[in-house]
Amino acid sequence: MTDEDASKDRFFAEAGALADKMIAAHGKDFAMGTLVLAARWIAEGKSFANRPQGQAVQ
Repeated sequence: MTDEDASKDRFFAEAGALADKMIAAHGKDFAMGTLVLAARWIAEGKSFANRPQGQAVQ
């Protein structure tokens, strides 16, 4: 396994753990919607870090 493969595996595990936390706190629909929205933002080149806290999600 390359360093890049190991890094990708760690990020995948982190994403899975976050999804599990979201499901436990708010249910599957919330978790799926959040992850789909995140994928959409990535595709559109939007930044997660630059969004002010409390700003409505669009």
